[in-house]
Amino acid sequence: MKHKVLSIFLIGFPMLALASDIAHGAIPHLDGSLENLSIYWIIPFVGILLSIAAFPLVAPQFWHHNYGKISLFWALSLILPFISIQGFDVVLYEILHVGFLEYIPFIILLLALFTISGGVQLTGSLVGSPKLNTLILLIGTVLASWMGTTGAAMLLIRPLIRANINRKNKVHIIVFFIFLVANIGGSLTPLGDPPLFLGFLKGVDFFWTTSALLVPMTFMVVSLLIIFYGVDTFYYGKELVPEKQNGSSEKLGLKGSFNLFLLLGVIGGVLLSGFWKPHVYIEIFHVHLELQNLVRDGLLLGLTFASWKMTPQTIRDANEYTWFPIVEVAKLFAAIFVTIIPAIAILKAGANGALGSVVSSVSTDSGEPINYMYFWATGILSSFLDNAPTYLVFFNTAGGDPNLLMGEMSNTLLAISAGAVFMGANSYIGNAPNFMVKSISESSGIEMPSFFGYLIKWSIPILFPLFILVTYLFF
Repeated sequence: MKHKVLSIFLIGFPMLALASDIAHGAIPHLDGSLENLSIYWIIPFVGILLSIAAFPLVAPQFWHHNYGKISLFWALSLILPFISIQGFDVVLYEILHVGFLEYIPFIILLLALFTISGGVQLTGSLVGSPKLNTLILLIGTVLASWMGTTGAAMLLIRPLIRANINRKNKVHIIVFFIFLVANIGGSLTPLGDPPLFLGFLKGVDFFWTTSALLVPMTFMVVSLLIIFYGVDTFYYGKELVPEKQNGSSEKLGLKGSFNLFLLLGVIGGVLLSGFWKPHVYIEIFHVHLELQNLVRDGLLLGLTFASWKMTPQTIRDANEYTWFPIVEVAKLFAAIFVTIIPAIAILKAGANGALGSVVSSVSTDSGEPINYMYFWATGILSSFLDNAPTYLVFFNTAGGDPNLLMGEMSNTLLAISAGAVFMGANSYIGNAPNFMVKSISESSGIEMPSFFGYLIKWSIPILFPLFILVTYLFF
């Protein structure tokens, strides 16, 4: 098991061991301009996405046993030709940069939240009625802005699954959970979603999102809860759901509650890395590993270890806790983080890159922002790319001045923020907890829709009409 956990941090990054000060001078830089980087370099990224979409449908057993090898294949299909074209130093720098500064912190945070939340067991006779399910979704939505979408999702997904253990139709419950708790609920504070936290680090006031996004978020939440209640009531009426689970009338209770304090420690660690700036760092091949981030990651690993050692195994057994979801996410996202490097570089090149038409579409010829285009461009790209750098690209495209963006251009910043957070719900890879929720649900025996099934059957027909209304109402 220890070797499995260790592989989480190494898979997809075979060159991490080479990280050292082997080169000096200028920082290697991946030029995302059209002259240097064509759109064809995103083929490996498209390949891993299509693999995630197709293999579970056409060859589920093969995918289950070989998804790690497939992920490694797509990562290497970018790395090896990239070295010959861009040079070893550039490729090494880009992989170390995304590995040390994005992937490893991402996995450590997920591991901490997954392990700690897996040690909290809600006991008692919970019956997944439409009222109870709607209430859980509402509670999770509220919590998401204050403990992060990932934290709220990991805390509540298992109680929700347990409450609906006797339901036949429960895919819609998980889908709406992804919509609300794993995405839209994180709109109100920088704690809610990574792009908003980046905005906070760039100078956006902590509570600006609370006031600016409150009305659009409320519209989305109320609309989705009404739709969900109607859909769940329809399915509930077709089923014979026992009023008591397992014939028991056990009162509600909480086991492993000390893990809730560990979750507060996780939130504190994330906040620490945002507020504490000692300006001390370790440099590994031009990549700066800042002290506050190292302390944060060390704290999260310590909290993870404490939860694992202190939580009785009976609690984890009752939660059907396994390592598979975090291992699956770690391997798949290693490939995603590697293959996404050219796409992000092209996007950062702005009008000079292969996606220049997308970046240019958000402004008029005179330079005036087109707010609804900011909303849709940021949102659609955030559905498939990392929403944090996508947010930064359009933040900088809009001028990058936080005071101006919170003042005269507040509607532009609102469009960027709403697009990055809301539309993360469009796909399984749009936001970190989406795929984790899917994996946990499947481990509990729920047959979740495929990548394209989720898009075509759920997110496009339900979310896109609401996004169109948001466009007309707010932008």
